[in-house]
Amino acid sequence: MKAIRLLVVVGLLGLTHSAFAAKPCEELKSEIEATFKTKGVQNYTLDIVTNGAEDTGKTIGTCDGGTKHLSYKRGGSAAPAKAEMNAEVKAAPASAVAAVKAEVKAASAVAPK
Repeated sequence: MKAIRLLVVVGLLGLTHSAFAAKPCEELKSEIEATFKTKGVQNYTLDIVTNGAEDTGKTIGTCDGGTKHLSYKRGGSAAPAKAEMNAEVKAAPASAVAAVKAEVKAASAVAPK
């Protein structure tokens, strides 16, 4: 009988964990930011990161059914992270990337050596 109770408790704990992972990322991020604000935490970044993506922060929660996680980094920064910039470049149309490369090449040809 004790073994059955233990199995039920372990099963319920597993369900509660997956219920938190199913929460939308923006909702979870808002809740965590509100908690940080009430505790006086400042100078941090909290990013939503797709699992498997490059991440240098500490994972503090999972969301969107476990497909993404929230990454905490101490010391907020106004500059975008390198991984974010790479993702933006990859998402840009090839024509836009080619245009920027052409502009850089033209500018370097004009610049005195």
